[in-house]
Formats: sequence, structure tokens, C-alpha cells
Amino acid sequence: MTDAPVDVRSGTVLPARREDIELHTEDGLTLVGELALPEGREPVATLITLHPLPTEGGFMDSHVFRKAAARLPAQADLAVLRFNTRGTQSPRGRSEGSFGDGVTERADVAAAVEFVHERGLPNPWLVGWSFGTELALKYGRIDAIRGVILLSPPLHRATVQDLREWVGDPRPVVALIPEFDDFLRPEEAERRFAVVPDLEVVPVEGAKHLWVGEKQTRRVLTEIVSRVNPAALPLEATWSPTARP
Repeated sequence: MTDAPVDVRSGTVLPARREDIELHTEDGLTLVGELALPEGREPVATLITLHPLPTEGGFMDSHVFRKAAARLPAQADLAVLRFNTRGTQSPRGRSEGSFGDGVTERADVAAAVEFVHERGLPNPWLVGWSFGTELALKYGRIDAIRGVILLSPPLHRATVQDLREWVGDPRPVVALIPEFDDFLRPEEAERRFAVVPDLEVVPVEGAKHLWVGEKQTRRVLTEIVSRVNPAALPLEATWSPTARP
């Protein structure tokens, strides 16, 4: 990439240090993934992404997370960890094991957090999307985690008791709820998440479950950065190598 400004569009990949990684679970599986880091400087925080339902096409390259890894190391000084949960396939490869319907994936979440700890990556946040929100809510109360961001939570597998476990937890939990979600829309989300008084519900006008389109992608990434590294805002539509120190 040259030193000329770059228009940030759907397929834009900004500079980063990218490496293929493996996670190792406590039940003996190897999961494949990628770590993207800022180029020439250390990250200020880390996103551990948990992808949508693999039996419905979700994987580490699901578009919001692929674009987060493509942009946010350069735009917001964030490390972005993406990986395939057990049994999930992507161009990076297939993770060992088989889909556990959100039960055995507890070990996958723990392996990702342990990897971040071993690498000394700072300020880890869990960012779940759809099925990934279920994993974050059920298994994300790990000491190292600084906060949780939920994209299109369906609340299918996460129970009321799972939600109640977050009551009194000082870490921020933020739920982005599309206006036209297929599973959980803002009014119902406000009602169902009310058991966790400090959880923030953010209705997103015009959005759908899959956050299709550059406008919605940019909204999601902006909401993430506003929580994790607000000093990096705004996320400009044109990126220059000289824009950040």
C-alpha cells in the first residue's frame, strides 16, 4: 500500500501485522484463526470476536469481523483476534471437533482468552455476533475480560439465569439491537435485558440481523471503537498512513 490516502470501502484492507494462529482448548482441540495487530506500534486494546452460528454459515470471516480485522488495527490501534469455533470451516482452515450447540464451545472461549493472556495483549473485550453473543453471555465472565459487546443477540441459548450472572458485574455490557432484527428487536430486547440494570441496549435504526451494507458496518465498528478506544474516533471514510501517530 502506498502513502496516498485510501478510501475505506467494503473490500478495503488497511496495513496491519497479520498472522495465522492456533488456539488449544482444554479438551484437546486445535482451533484455527488469525491475529491482526497495528503496524509499527502496540495495540491499546484487543477484540476477541465470536462469530455467528456455524450451522447457518457463520465463521471467522463473517463480514463485520473480517472488516474489523481489515480496518481497526490501522484506524483504531486495536488488535483483532478471529477464530473458527470447533468444527467450523473457513478459507483459513477447519477447526477440530464438531459443533457443540453452544455447550462445548465454553472451552473455545476460554482458549481464546488464554491465548490473549499468553501473548500479553492488552485490555481484551469480547465481541459476539448472533450465536457469538450467546457464548459471550454464557461464558464471558472471565477475570481478564474488560467488557462485552453484543451484536444482534438472539437470546436463544443464553437463559435468564445467564443474564442474572451479570447483575452487579462492573464491566460494561453493550447490546446493539437492529430495528428489523429477525430474532430480537429493540422493544423486546429492552424487556428481556431488564434483568441486568446496567446493561446498555442500543437500538440501531434501519439495521437488520446481518448488518449488511457499508453504512451499517461503519455504525457497528464505530460503536465498538467508542467503547474500546474512543480516542480513535471518528473512523474516517478516507484513511491516510500519516493520520495516526
